Amino acid sequence: MNLTQTISKQLKIPAGSVSAALELLDEGNTVPFISRYRKERTGSLDEEQIRQISNSAARLRSLDDRRQTILASIAEQGKLTPELEGQLAAAETLTALEDLYAPYKPKRRTRASIAKELGLEPLAQTILAQPLNPPPLKQLARQFFTEELTTVEDVFAGARDIIAEQISEHAGIRQEVRRKAFEWGVLRSEKTPKAEDEKGVYQTYYAFEFRVNRLRPHQILAINRGEAEKVLRVKIEVPERDWTQAVSTHFRPDKRSPLAEQYQLAIEDSASRLLLPAIERGLRTDLKEAAEIHAIDVFAVNLRALLSLPPVAGHILLGIDPGYRTGCKLAVIDPTGQVLDTGTIYPFNSAAAKAEAQNTLSGLVRKHQVTLIAIGNGTASRETELLVAEMIQSGNLPVQYLIVNEAGASVYSASPLARTELPGMDVSLRGAVSIARRVQDPLAELVKIEPKAIGVGLYQHDLDQKRLTESLYNVVESVVNQVGVDLATASPALLTYVAGIGPKLAEKIVAYRAEHGTFRNRTALISVPGLGEKAFQQAAGFLRIREGFYPLDASAIHPESYAIAEAILEMAGLTLDQPIADRKPALEALLKDQTIDELSRALGCGVPTLRDILDQLIRPGRDPREDAPPPILRSDVLSLDDLLVGMVLKGTVRNVVDFGAFIDIGVKQDGLLHRSQIPQGTMLKVGDILDVEILKIEADRGRISLTLAAP
Repeated sequence: MNLTQTISKQLKIPAGSVSAALELLDEGNTVPFISRYRKERTGSLDEEQIRQISNSAARLRSLDDRRQTILASIAEQGKLTPELEGQLAAAETLTALEDLYAPYKPKRRTRASIAKELGLEPLAQTILAQPLNPPPLKQLARQFFTEELTTVEDVFAGARDIIAEQISEHAGIRQEVRRKAFEWGVLRSEKTPKAEDEKGVYQTYYAFEFRVNRLRPHQILAINRGEAEKVLRVKIEVPERDWTQAVSTHFRPDKRSPLAEQYQLAIEDSASRLLLPAIERGLRTDLKEAAEIHAIDVFAVNLRALLSLPPVAGHILLGIDPGYRTGCKLAVIDPTGQVLDTGTIYPFNSAAAKAEAQNTLSGLVRKHQVTLIAIGNGTASRETELLVAEMIQSGNLPVQYLIVNEAGASVYSASPLARTELPGMDVSLRGAVSIARRVQDPLAELVKIEPKAIGVGLYQHDLDQKRLTESLYNVVESVVNQVGVDLATASPALLTYVAGIGPKLAEKIVAYRAEHGTFRNRTALISVPGLGEKAFQQAAGFLRIREGFYPLDASAIHPESYAIAEAILEMAGLTLDQPIADRKPALEALLKDQTIDELSRALGCGVPTLRDILDQLIRPGRDPREDAPPPILRSDVLSLDDLLVGMVLKGTVRNVVDFGAFIDIGVKQDGLLHRSQIPQGTMLKVGDILDVEILKIEADRGRISLTLAAP
């Protein structure tokens, strides 16, 4: 198998780019480093393409390993023919390989293997041969009588078992029935008798049937969960004509033979007992895997958008982690994230407690000159929002507020990292700190939480946890490296995701910084114990030193390109010490005198890298999150009773799933913008700000249906 050519064909990426990417990956380079700093070698492949190449290579190498194992196993049995070897070499999927291996795979004792031990294989072969003039059936059977086989039926049943297994293990039949089952099979689900489903979670699937190839990922995951909870009973049915056609291509009784009935019974037994159950199991597994991959992709897209939300800088923030019985936890932080004050209020216990809570809130706002309140979106969120909004409207709180996704805050609060960052603070108060810091810098705070705990996915607890974790790690790594990391302030959690670093080196960098003070240049990283040249090469370009000795250390220009950057500045008549604002006109003038290709040749630098250097010289260390819309800051609150059909509101996308997007419009329940209301080709993401119109209100069910407002 030619790995490069196979991947190139599958992904429709030029073979040269695939080959270069594989070489770089095999040399131990990280995906962010390759996509950013090795564009000339890969033909400017982006991160997604490089990850696809990496994943395809891993899958194909694993497939080839399995192929070699199978070849060795069959050869050891002395059954490897040139034809079979060619079929195994040509198999492009694991399923195709396993189909070919099935007849030769060592297995536990089966009815067929027991029948063979009893000497019934010759009879099975006779039945398969379908002679027109065999001995009388009783006479034929008596030849095989033993202590275990004492009746004619025992003998023929054993022979049929051998034939049934042979049919079910035939690679061609399995492939054809599997194809037909996917195209024409029907999945049916029904409610299990006496099953409890008090909230009717699975009501849609109580009497459900759908063509297999039309099932959507969220339906598959919901049905699987309902089955796992014993609420649903599920079955895939394959039309009889489809499996009989597939079998008859290879196994066909001759109606003229006295043994035709035995042959037909073996076929029917094979289908009902072995073939169709195996196909159903395989199909359910394939459907589940495809649905999981889709769900993980949805989760990854939502996570990327959430991590890419713009920071809200320059505020003194009051974070509120709402609660009823245990109270609302409060934390005031300054613009750098340092905790100024904490407290707890109990506004929902009584009128007196509410008045006391209002006094506490207004006191904290005045004392610390709070300018923005961040309210977590968990239990008692909307009641807390109403409390804050009433105080703003009455003039007691001269601030604005916003609702913050608090998913994972409790996970962070009890973590070792939280104990290190907030020593001596009560666990319950740390959540309020996390909520406030998420507004200041969502990325820096959310990387402290296990990605799957952030809560922007679909059935994340049902998914392959290893694959989910790997996918989400890749998303966090990608966003962190696109944004860049300030080496002076980065936490170990944030540094962990920088290309080439990882958890252990991150801890060592922070420990070195604590002992020796702030890094003044990038090359000082080499002094960190355990950080070698390879790690430095991978990480350096993604680390920023804002107030260091060397101005280019604040940019995304890699140290290996510093000489080129300085040469460009010199050609433009600039120096590193001049104001950044002077660079743009001078560099534009330089490019008027010569083309980018001419400049590239003069500097001995590839055009893609040159473009990146020029961009960074003009806007060093630019944060791509600046392009995202700022969050909606509110000063009043709506209730469900305030809403009217046709009302137009501004909303924030909180989650995007298969069937639409959930929109925060400032009431207790998020509204659903169903996919049917989203114009084809429109791609929504978490954090988007939309004008939406209310289509329908179901107050008893707490449901709000939305559409996009007319422009």
